[in-house]
Amino acid sequence: MHATSALRSAARTPLIRFLGKRSVPSSVDHSPKPHPASPSGNLPDSFATYRAKAQQHGPLGAAGSGAGWIGRRPGASLGPVEPKQGEYFDRDELPQRFHRLPWSQTEIEAIETGGASLFN
Repeated sequence: MHATSALRSAARTPLIRFLGKRSVPSSVDHSPKPHPASPSGNLPDSFATYRAKAQQHGPLGAAGSGAGWIGRRPGASLGPVEPKQGEYFDRDELPQRFHRLPWSQTEIEAIETGGASLFN
């Protein structure tokens, strides 16, 4: 007897068991409600008023006192992009002791062979 044909003919019983009969609620309230963790506890009047107050990586509305929209100005007009004192953009700007160490030939071979070259 072939095991695969025996397995195919067997009835499948799920391992999970549900208690009670399936029931669909007769009425579901789909009206919008504020999120339970909402700071104000109420819904915005419209999407436009929400967007005027919302922030995502900076203000979405006007950028300050009459400066206009951020998207309408070139990036250079927003100011220089220089790190503050004690901040670095790249690891190579740090002192030598924090630089990346070069890979040795043994480490490269170990990675390329999945570690098999270490067990010769």
